[in-house]
Order: sequence, then C-alpha cells, then structure tokens
Amino acid sequence: MNRTERLYALVEELRAVSPRPRSATWLARRFEVSVRTVERDLDALRESGVAIRSDTGRNGGYRLDRERTLPPVTLTAREALAISVALRAASATPFADAARRAAQKVLAVLPPDVRRREDALAARVHRVGPHPDLPVIRGAVADAVEDAVVSSRVLHVTYTDRAGAASERDVEPLGLLWGPHGWYLVAWCRLRDGVRGFQLHRITATAPTGERFRPREAEWAAELDRLDAESLR
Repeated sequence: MNRTERLYALVEELRAVSPRPRSATWLARRFEVSVRTVERDLDALRESGVAIRSDTGRNGGYRLDRERTLPPVTLTAREALAISVALRAASATPFADAARRAAQKVLAVLPPDVRRREDALAARVHRVGPHPDLPVIRGAVADAVEDAVVSSRVLHVTYTDRAGAASERDVEPLGLLWGPHGWYLVAWCRLRDGVRGFQLHRITATAPTGERFRPREAEWAAELDRLDAESLR
C-alpha cells in the first residue's frame, strides 16, 4: 500500500469507528508501519483540512469528526476530472487557495483506482488563454476521447474541418486542451505524420482500434511549450 492509498484508508478506518478513537499504536499495527509514520500521515491529513481530533488519556487516540467530513464520494473518473478542472479554473480568482484545498479533499476520498485514473486524465489536460462560454461537449465522442487519452490507444476519428470537408484518420491522443475557441484533442495524426489539434465539436464519429501506442511525451511537452507562448488560433 503506497502513502496515498494509506491516507485514504486511514480516513475510512477512523470514519468506521467514529466517534470512538483509534490509538496511533493500533493504527500502526493495522497498516504495518511505524507509529511515527502514522502520526506524520495524520498530521498531513489535518493540514489538508480533514477534521481529525486527538484525545489524551488512557482511552485517548485519534477520531474523526463525522459532522465536518463527507462520507465516501462515489464519483466516476469523468466526474472527478470535471471537479478538478472546474477548481483549477479558479486559480486566477481570490478563491484559488480554497479551490486547491477543496480539490485535495475530493481526491482524498476517491477509491484508489478512480484516483489513479483521475490523475492520469488531469495530467493530460492543459489550459491556454481566456475561456469564454462555449458549447459543452458531451456524449459518446467525449467518452471515447477520454478513454483513448488515458489508455494510450489509437483512435479512429471522423473529422469535419472549418470548410465543411470531412476526413477519416487514425490518431494517437496526446492530451486535451481548453482554449479560447473550445476544447481540443491534441494528437499525433498518422495521416499527416505530425501533431495536430482537433476541435472536439468537429469530431463527428469515433471508433476504438484497440491498438496501443507508446506515449509521445516529447511531442506533448513541445506542444505545451508552444501553446504557452501563444493562444490557439
């Protein structure tokens, strides 16, 4: 069990027995770590805003204030990503610190498998420039693009350009961009043999190929560097 999973498990252990406490010694045995490690973990949880109280005395220990914490949240990876993206959008507002803490709390109560998927998605989402109100992308296309980005699988897409011309191509998804003109899938286009941006609302159909590809980290990093220097056109 890694530290992230242990932090999640600690919260759920304290929630299960609340309002009774658990001693640091008991928790250390339960998670097969040292008492010092448990105490550091509990301190980290409290610093992130989890309402953990400590009681002294013979029957003391650590307990969770259930009235100030949420129960386990059942979120899909897409729902978790939506929350993360929305909270990151507050980075330029007076609520930036509160948004960051809220995001940490949401992620802390996610099951490990959903959290890992959310982490993978979040690492592939990038913001560029201002973000006016734009059409929301929903449905099968959005689901297929998300799955392909996370799983590093080649996606067959039907794309209509600004002139109305439709084309079909296989692409290797690199990530998602949120820019002033909407959402883009950035991918290595096998038809053009290079990195291309595809506006999501112009992708009219998708089909998974099942083929895995080796992520092109250098191309993704180079594209982000370029986009950080200029807005999407």
